[in-house]
Amino acid sequence: MAATIKDVARLAGVSQSSVSRALAAPGQVRPATRERVERAVAQLGYEPNRIARGLSTGRTGTIGFLVPDIANPLFAGIVKAAQRRSREFGLAVLLADSDEGPATELDLIRTLTKQVDGFVLCAPRAGDDELRSVCGDLPVVLLNRRVGQLPSIIFDNADGVRQALAHLAALGHRRVAYVAGPRTSWVNRERLRAVRAGAAGLGLEVVEAGNVSPDFEGGVAVADLVLAAGVTSVIAYNDLIGLGLASRFGARGVTVPGDVSIVGFDDIPASALVTPALTTVSQPKDQCGRAGIDLLADLLNDRERPGGTRTSLPTRLIVRASTGPASATDR
Repeated sequence: MAATIKDVARLAGVSQSSVSRALAAPGQVRPATRERVERAVAQLGYEPNRIARGLSTGRTGTIGFLVPDIANPLFAGIVKAAQRRSREFGLAVLLADSDEGPATELDLIRTLTKQVDGFVLCAPRAGDDELRSVCGDLPVVLLNRRVGQLPSIIFDNADGVRQALAHLAALGHRRVAYVAGPRTSWVNRERLRAVRAGAAGLGLEVVEAGNVSPDFEGGVAVADLVLAAGVTSVIAYNDLIGLGLASRFGARGVTVPGDVSIVGFDDIPASALVTPALTTVSQPKDQCGRAGIDLLADLLNDRERPGGTRTSLPTRLIVRASTGPASATDR
């Protein structure tokens, strides 16, 4: 016969309620208790009945996790870290991809609302009022986005841009392009604002290009316009666009960084593997994914956070071969 929760409690030497807490919310029990329960579960081959547990607790044990594009390595990295952390809390993750569509995103949230206990929305594209309305009373955590006082984990975009601009200015560049990502992206708006403010402080001239799709093809499509602007350096909305720019520049005989320097954002794995390797602003993807789940778990369990529910994670410029000194005639 299949093992029961009573069997697990007897073998672990704890109460049945302790077993339930250890399986449903591991963070709420002492580590020693959790370890005894886990050993007993493994020894007995016990499989908790998620449906029965949901009926007794009013919880599904599942959270919704929405991303704009799972093929984007930035979001894939965040999701993997979030899934690992969710398992530690006994939570299943229902992943949905909006394909960069704000309307699709809202439809997915409406569809999943009755199937999940809460949502993590990673870089959502919908408007502020729409997001507030569609999420209703469910606990929601935003990653890479701020909407009023909703709980959020963001990257310090302004400081990342500041580091990139300071780096290019130190190399003698005086004319820089910013290739913008999706018009619906909050992060894009934040970075564009930071580029304008930072460039003014450093005496740099900025050429704005885009908005383009946040992928390799988007970078290829805008590259000729960037070259026509006569800039010596480019900051791309993300690494994928930066890689597309570099590819098209190479096809036209424009050298990187000899003729044009490129800085990306995100530090995706491919940015270090291409030639020349891409200078980029690194964002702590693993930390973001874990922090988002920790915050949602606190909300689900009505735990107050001493530091509040809005966190900004640091960014760091990684200098590689795609940036170099501006030519003497361009300084």
